[in-house]
Amino acid sequence: MARFDMNTMEASMGGETRADTFCTMGLMYATGRGCEIDLVSAHKWLNIAAIKGSERAAHLRAELSRSMSKSELATALRAAREWMTMH
Repeated sequence: MARFDMNTMEASMGGETRADTFCTMGLMYATGRGCEIDLVSAHKWLNIAAIKGSERAAHLRAELSRSMSKSELATALRAAREWMTMH
């Protein structure tokens, strides 16, 4: 799974908000752009982006949720909650 330094990633994205950065990460995992497709990670980052105020991420998260199992959704929600607790 790819790991990113959020400060470095934000600086390289032309002033996008953190929510936009998280949304971009979710799309990266959803489409396999530069990494393996990982729907759980995609949902996690889209969920975090939505919490941070991205309406686009909220819409994409809802679409993605329809193609995930209940177990995958639970794992993604847990991962987002853990990330939010740590950051």
